[in-house]
Amino acid sequence: MNMIPRLPVEMPSADLVDIPAYTASGNERFLFEKAWERRLPLLLKGPTGSGKTRFITHMAAQLGLPLFTVACHDDLSAADLTGRHLLKGGDTVWVDGPLTRAVREGGLCYLDEIVEARKDVAVVLHPLTDDRRILPLERTGELLTAPPSFMIAVSYNPGYQNLLKNLKPSTRQRFVSISFDFLPREAEIAVVAQESGLDEAAVAPLVDLARRLRTLKGQDIEEGVSTRLVVYAASLIAAGLPRQEAVIAAIIEPLTDEPEVRAGLVEVARAVLA
Repeated sequence: MNMIPRLPVEMPSADLVDIPAYTASGNERFLFEKAWERRLPLLLKGPTGSGKTRFITHMAAQLGLPLFTVACHDDLSAADLTGRHLLKGGDTVWVDGPLTRAVREGGLCYLDEIVEARKDVAVVLHPLTDDRRILPLERTGELLTAPPSFMIAVSYNPGYQNLLKNLKPSTRQRFVSISFDFLPREAEIAVVAQESGLDEAAVAPLVDLARRLRTLKGQDIEEGVSTRLVVYAASLIAAGLPRQEAVIAAIIEPLTDEPEVRAGLVEVARAVLA
């Protein structure tokens, strides 16, 4: 097997990266910094669209850490994270996966919706989430030790899991955990206005609608309205789309495919926005 030396990957300077805006709802910034300083892995729990990914992006930029984000799915395997041998120009080359790159470069590896991945993913994380902080690469014979700046963070939505897809207690107890939820009304209005460019007076009814629809979670709809969807609706309105059309396209339609449920949600929207 012909091996080609790995080339270092150039990362943008932290000074050149804009820090994404993030509105804290508690002491999550302080907790993140202390977990990072103490080399502790982090678990983020909360509903879809409650700010988990934005928070990670914000903190990585704030600390100047290279960020490697992985959207987990049913086919995601440990090899997708660690790396694999690939053919390139007639030679066999080892290509690092995002987890391996994060370890080598002392960055932050973020696995979004960890429970969606295959079970062998949790196994490869275990030696990185205890005091060993190591990553064995069996296919290359390497044993990588994570530098002090390396951090691993994972997220999941506990309200959307079933018995077949849940985070095992033995895995969950390897992480410091932060619970996320939607922001209080006034704070969410301010965030949506800032993100969309729509003034707060026009945003307020949209947030009120979202908060009303969230009470229907588990009844008529599987998931509540994310802040992200409210931003989408506000952005369409700011771009000139009539409010009713924007609400249907950005809030109602993403929630359901059932005609009867959709009609009911439209009626709720009309009542709240009247």
